[in-house]
Amino acid sequence: PMYYFLANLSILDLGSISVIVPKSMANSLLNTRTISYAGCVSQVFLVFLCCATDLAFLTIMAYDRYIAICKPLHYEIIMNRRACIQMAACAWVVGAMYSAMHTGNTFSLPFCHSNTINQFFCEIPQLLRLSCFGTYHRELAALAFSVCLGLGCFAFIVVSYVQIFTTVWSIPLEQGRQKAFSTCIPHLIVVSLLLSTAGIAYTKPISDSPSPLDLLAAVLYSVVPPLMNPVMYSM
Repeated sequence: PMYYFLANLSILDLGSISVIVPKSMANSLLNTRTISYAGCVSQVFLVFLCCATDLAFLTIMAYDRYIAICKPLHYEIIMNRRACIQMAACAWVVGAMYSAMHTGNTFSLPFCHSNTINQFFCEIPQLLRLSCFGTYHRELAALAFSVCLGLGCFAFIVVSYVQIFTTVWSIPLEQGRQKAFSTCIPHLIVVSLLLSTAGIAYTKPISDSPSPLDLLAAVLYSVVPPLMNPVMYSM
């Protein structure tokens, strides 16, 4: 199951990078700063799809590690092939629905201001800045819901790892503890990196002028985690 979930995570990482980086590189090489309206809608939908589904899989993988370490004798019964496929399918469906909600909320708004965003890809906080004043409360509520959802997933992961580490410390053999930690620590680092950088990007105030901090935060949550996942899990 762990490798099955990692395969899905790899597809999401590849998709996340492919949605943002090629267009940004093309704009840089061709010295252009444009994206079509349809391209912007697609970019928002796919970015949210990849990020939301990524978090769903990271949460599922925490549960997988919990069952493997805390209930090893029941592992094959609980994490059977059918259960893994159902979990993966639910993660993709929930990610698609969540992404559709944000994309629909954002692009149903009337845009009254400039069509210039201070970012290297279509990012919802920057798009909200272009909408008419007082019309984006619905999307702000959706973003607040996202924060609560992200914190809920993080809390589930933390509780799982508290149980895992409690069980690991009771393992008498040093080699057994080392093996358990080697599968858990990279996962915890990846989760922390994704949630902390996304939280900074979406909760900080939106500046009216281009800011290096905005670009740095966007790179940290949209590009760095997909690049770091293969490194972490390879280690």
